[in-house]
Amino acid sequence: MMSVLKTINIPNLGKKHQGKVRDSYKLNGKRIIITTDRQSAFDKVLGFIPFKGQVLTAISVFWFDKTKDIIDNHLIAQPDPNVLLVKNCQVIPIEMVVRGYITGVTDTSIWGSYEKGERVIYGIKFPDDLEKNQKLPKPVVTPTTKADKGHDERLTEKEILKRRIISPKIWKQMKTAALALFKRGQEICSSAGIILVDTKYEFGLDEEGKLVLVDEIHTPDSSRYWVMKTYKERFKKGLEPENYDKEPLRIWFKEHGYAGKGKIPKMPPEFITKMSNLYIGIYERITGQKFIPDKSKNVSQRIKKNLSTII
Repeated sequence: MMSVLKTINIPNLGKKHQGKVRDSYKLNGKRIIITTDRQSAFDKVLGFIPFKGQVLTAISVFWFDKTKDIIDNHLIAQPDPNVLLVKNCQVIPIEMVVRGYITGVTDTSIWGSYEKGERVIYGIKFPDDLEKNQKLPKPVVTPTTKADKGHDERLTEKEILKRRIISPKIWKQMKTAALALFKRGQEICSSAGIILVDTKYEFGLDEEGKLVLVDEIHTPDSSRYWVMKTYKERFKKGLEPENYDKEPLRIWFKEHGYAGKGKIPKMPPEFITKMSNLYIGIYERITGQKFIPDKSKNVSQRIKKNLSTII
């Protein structure tokens, strides 16, 4: 079995903040973000996928560069295949989910609500004649709370402003940036034969109070990708689109009786390999670059050595 990075402890960096997939440390006004191989879905850690952390890190670096003219981001440097050195920002506790199609299997997806007969979802009115996986008339922003553990909850624009989570000015900037980032993402993905279906963005305020893009961008964890070539035909036949994201993982767990509650089924080795290849494949397809994984036997030791130059 290939080596995976489950977590990492670096005592001389102080207290570790551990999210679902990332471990992070504060460092002299900056932050070190280490993307592990933990695999999450349904707001739970379900197992580990080899090289996943390296893929997520590399693809975020690619997209940060391709979108920095739209909005500044927190990236400073990449000292290791699994690590980003970033600005330490005050993270805004809202996940900006942008959707170009009506689809999904989770509680926060819009298709589940639409199928039950709801037409006003996230405070947005949807037309009556939509089918699953259909393209929306225009992309919509469907924000949720940001939870490190447990479930993200739906928000509406009205709730965000009423609860004063952020100012109307910052909200407008976030909404404008999210839609512009999504448009850029769709354009670049389209040239690679991929549909960027939906994604989520996170924002923060830097030391000067300026809005910046943080966390990750357009990764297979934060986005849903479909194969463009076969989408229309499969949609006409009522078939699920071919995926280039972690949707097959959600489907596999649901087929094995798990959707966030109860005992977590153990992924078989062949399925783990399939998911690893899927992550690598989407990176290569979008960037046009060959993914060359670092196969260090001791990933933690490699990270600590690479970080020693900046600590």
